Amino acid sequence: MGPPVKPPWTKEEFERQLRAKGTRYHIHHPFHIAMNSGQCTKTQVQGWVYNRYYYQISIPLKDASILANMPDRDQRRQWILRIIDHDGTQADEGGIEAWLRLGDACGLKREDMQSLKYVLPGVRFAVDAYINFARHATWQEAVCSSLTELFAPEIHKKRLENWPQHYPWIEPEGYQYFRKRLSEARRDVEHGLQTTLEHFKTREEQESALDILQFKLDVLWTMLDTIQLAYGVGP
Repeated sequence: MGPPVKPPWTKEEFERQLRAKGTRYHIHHPFHIAMNSGQCTKTQVQGWVYNRYYYQISIPLKDASILANMPDRDQRRQWILRIIDHDGTQADEGGIEAWLRLGDACGLKREDMQSLKYVLPGVRFAVDAYINFARHATWQEAVCSSLTELFAPEIHKKRLENWPQHYPWIEPEGYQYFRKRLSEARRDVEHGLQTTLEHFKTREEQESALDILQFKLDVLWTMLDTIQLAYGVGP
């Protein structure tokens, strides 16, 4: 006889387990701690903005891959909002434009950002791994990987609170991206969390969902490992 089958967690316990992964969110990375407490140099902050841009432009590609795997129209109607949030419309430029404006506010040249010539190989590798996962996983697994959004509002809130005092050289209009994501991330979490709690039913499936979320956390952590290695941390 094999080992006894573990009973599934209740939805409440499953959600608690997912949220507990927040201890591994990149807000706890040494580079991010230094950046949020004003200990990074201008070059280090700019290096982060340059490299994070590659992640920003990849989010709609990731979401389009998930959308393509969704057979249900109602699910697609909800998910497509994420692509619009980042790609924007004629009336609203969206998150990618907001990130370019953050670059403007940090004194960076748009053509440098958009050329991707400053994207570090490790950052590119980590982000591409995330896109490839979203393309080949089931749509429910890919939705689960997006649940780092559970922890995102806190990180945007901290940036809005701390950066203006620590980095007065950043022009205030550059912070629009963080303000927009405060509300968007909360809306997205509700859909992603509901999908995950309903789809992963057995204990084995629930534990695999935790592994998927850990993979996405590792992507974000690896990006900062790479940035810190290239730019250092602190003066």
